[in-house]
Amino acid sequence: MKTFAAIDVGSYELAMKIVEISAKGGIREIDHIRHRIDLGTDTFVTGKISNERVDELCRVLRDYGEIMRGYKVDQYRAYGTSAFRETKNRVIVLDQIKQRTGINIEVLSNSEQRFLNYKAIASIGDDFNRVIEKGTAIVDIGGGSIQVSLFDKDTLMTTQNMRLGVLRLQDRLGRLNIRPEQNESMLDEIVSAQLAVFKKLYLKDKVIENIIVVDDYVSAVIGRNVAGLEQNSVEADAMEKFLERVRLKSVQEVSRILDMPEENVPLMFISGVLVNRIVKVMGAKLIWIPGVTLCDGIAYEYGENSALIRPDHDFEQDIVACARNISKRYMGSRRRSETLEKIALTIYDSMKKVHGMGRRERLLLRIATLLHDCGKYISLSNLGECSYNIIMSTEIIGLSHVEREIVANVVKYNHMDFDYYEAMGQDRFLDQRDYLTIAKLTAILKIANALDRSHKQKFKDVRTALRDEQLIITVDSSQDITLEKGLFAKRAEFFEEVYSVRPVIRQKD
Repeated sequence: MKTFAAIDVGSYELAMKIVEISAKGGIREIDHIRHRIDLGTDTFVTGKISNERVDELCRVLRDYGEIMRGYKVDQYRAYGTSAFRETKNRVIVLDQIKQRTGINIEVLSNSEQRFLNYKAIASIGDDFNRVIEKGTAIVDIGGGSIQVSLFDKDTLMTTQNMRLGVLRLQDRLGRLNIRPEQNESMLDEIVSAQLAVFKKLYLKDKVIENIIVVDDYVSAVIGRNVAGLEQNSVEADAMEKFLERVRLKSVQEVSRILDMPEENVPLMFISGVLVNRIVKVMGAKLIWIPGVTLCDGIAYEYGENSALIRPDHDFEQDIVACARNISKRYMGSRRRSETLEKIALTIYDSMKKVHGMGRRERLLLRIATLLHDCGKYISLSNLGECSYNIIMSTEIIGLSHVEREIVANVVKYNHMDFDYYEAMGQDRFLDQRDYLTIAKLTAILKIANALDRSHKQKFKDVRTALRDEQLIITVDSSQDITLEKGLFAKRAEFFEEVYSVRPVIRQKD
């Protein structure tokens, strides 16, 4: 059993959950501490976190450190989200916090943050699996943006981020200098424009029956004996009626009825309008609010990585499904991708003792095979660069920014001559370890690509065996493979340079 602390340094709140995690009992919450701190307004308005906010943040984090010591916490993770992602003085602020409190804050990319929230929802287990059997959208509402992820028959189809977070929208409304009664109509105009584009591109003929909402405000009123909102799942029209009642009352009245700080009421209203508008656009019938937070996702991932928790849901498959749908959007050949995937993973698995990489790198290679030709949608002659730009501009939920950079470079150099570290690293956030991962995965993908250069899937079976300083690739085919053999040599040179192993192709009689 482990005692673990999950710290969420959010845009408008600093939260910490202390939990006990064990293989037998799962995750059990011991304490949940929250402190209101408005980091997001600083960042979204000025681009920086002010000294006053840093002082307050350090003071509270020192208190959290004392609480952790009191509970004899074994491990902790502290994550910053959009307020830190978008601040210009991030490196300075993070260093100050580390020096003054001893707590190290890691900044999550948007896709990492949303994936943790998604894990928090999935950790509920049977309820989650039951809900996503039908068309479902997860709406994750943050301070700076919202994330909308679409599921169909248990499969993650797409996920998109929109800069419609509650603090950002509150700031926009404040700049308009309008009367309070105009807020909802203005919100509706701002939100509807982006949702209309989302609907046109991603919904089409999809039927969405359920909306799963993750936020800090609408979630807070569920179960507070508000008429129509007593349960964690409500009919869609109950949310609209609730908003109508809130609209007619003063901030002070709503604060008293819902037992909510007055400064949170406008944000709760914005969040409610967002949910209501999304429900209407999608035609959903049911809203499910599981009441989980980022801290739950942080704790779940720690338990998963520590082998204390066995996931009921295959999260890796969600990342792969997301990549498959990106490939489909850019007219990628599924049959070709599946062939490349099979060959590349066969080579990867046979080279374990040589390449020294693990399961995560194998996943990145798999994604690279699925997205290997996405750039052809833009240009056939500049396939490498166009593929790189598409991947770097497209969010893949569950991957960090660096992991996406690795995938994008592997795909790029599959089509182009490889750039060495000094040339590649100038304008990238890549260290030498990342560079070596790119080189190793690129070498494998180049060989896999050479074995299907004609795009005709000539090989019924590909087997690999590592013998001495050679990788013997035995192919089963009755067809002429002269083209594959001719193009194999140059790609084999790069593979040998990276691994000091010479790949040799042999055709089975």
